[in-house]
Amino acid sequence: MRPLGKTRRRTGTVRTAPARRAGRTAAAGAVCAAALAVLTAVPAQAHQAGPGGHAPAWALKDTGTPAVRFRGLAAVDRDTAWVAGTQGTVLRTTDGGASWRNVSPPGAADLQFRDVEAFDARHAVVLAIGEGEASRVYRTDDGGATWTESFRNTDARAFYDCLTFFDRRHGLAMSDPVDGRFRILSTSDGGRSWTVLPDAGMPSALPGEAGFAASGQCLVSAGSRDVWLATGGAARARVLHSADRGLTWTVTDAPIPAGDPARGVFALAFRDRGHGLAVGGDHRADRPSPSAAATTGDAGRTWRPAGTPPPAYRSGVAWLPHSRTAALAVGPTGTDLTTDAGRTWRTLDTGSYDTVDCTPDRGCWAAGEQGRVARLER
Repeated sequence: MRPLGKTRRRTGTVRTAPARRAGRTAAAGAVCAAALAVLTAVPAQAHQAGPGGHAPAWALKDTGTPAVRFRGLAAVDRDTAWVAGTQGTVLRTTDGGASWRNVSPPGAADLQFRDVEAFDARHAVVLAIGEGEASRVYRTDDGGATWTESFRNTDARAFYDCLTFFDRRHGLAMSDPVDGRFRILSTSDGGRSWTVLPDAGMPSALPGEAGFAASGQCLVSAGSRDVWLATGGAARARVLHSADRGLTWTVTDAPIPAGDPARGVFALAFRDRGHGLAVGGDHRADRPSPSAAATTGDAGRTWRPAGTPPPAYRSGVAWLPHSRTAALAVGPTGTDLTTDAGRTWRTLDTGSYDTVDCTPDRGCWAAGEQGRVARLER
C-alpha cells in the first residue's frame, strides 16, 4: 500500500411533478430517519435537529490529540472503543468517549497504526504499516497497560495494510504483493504469533496493484472462514475472496474507479458471507470519484455499481446492527447512509472521518483526522 498523501517506492393518487418529487424526498427522509432511529434506540445525548425536533448525529468525543489521524477503529460496544493512528498512538475509552486513556505501545512514536482489532476492553491487536520493519503487530491482554510485539516484518518487499479476525483466536493480516502475489499472515492464537501462508492459492497481482491502509477495512471477514481483500492502484479495482481462511482465493473485478495509484476499492463490509458493500474512488481531494460504491449478493463473485453512489471518495463502510439493508459510509467529505443495501446512498453529515464501525448493542463510532472520534447519538 502507498500511504495516503505519499508515493511508494513504486511507490457514496395523481400528483403534479413537483409534488411527486416532494413526496419521494419526504419518503426517503422518513426511511433514513427510521433507520437511524433504530440504530440509536439506546438513550443518548440529544442533538437539536431544528425547531421542535431531534435527529441522530455524530457527537464528537474530545480525544485531546488534535495532531493525530485515526484510521484504525475497533468498536466493542457503545461504551468501549479503541482507536489507532499516527505517531504510534492508541487510545481507549470505556465510558462512551467521555474520557480517553492513552495506551500507546512504548517506543512506537515513529510508527503509523492503521488497524486495530479489539475483542473486549482488555484484549486488542494493532497493526503498524510500512515497508520492511515499519510493518509490525502488537497485542495487549490488559487494556493497553502492556504490549507484546508479536510480529515484525523483515522482508523489505512486504508492506502490511490491514488485519481481520474470524474469532478471538484466528485472524489474518495482508501485505501488498511480494513476488507478484499478495502476502497473507495468519494467527491461530489471537495474534500472539504469526505465520506467512503459502501463496500457491493466491492469484497473480496486476501491475501496480496494492491495498489501501486507509481505514483498516481492506481485509474483512464474515463468519468462521470467509475473508475478502480489496485492491486498487492497477488498471482494474478488484476484490479477492477466500472461503478457507486465506489458503485459496478467487478474484473479481469491482466497478469502482481504477487505473491510477490513487484509485480503487478502499473498504469492504459484509453483513454475512453473501452480502457485501465496497466503497472507494480517488482519495485525492481535487479529483472526482463517480461510481465509488458497489454491492454483492453472492459472496463477491459479482459486483454491481450503486445506482446512486456517495458523492465523493469514501474510505470506510459498516452495516448498521440488526439491519439487512442499512449501512454507513464515511470519508473526508462526509457520511452517507443507504437503506436499500447499497443501491442508493444519501449524505447525512459533511464532517471528515476515515473509518466507521458499529456494534451489536446499536452503537456506531467513526474516527479520522485531527484526533476526531465520534459516536452516533440523538
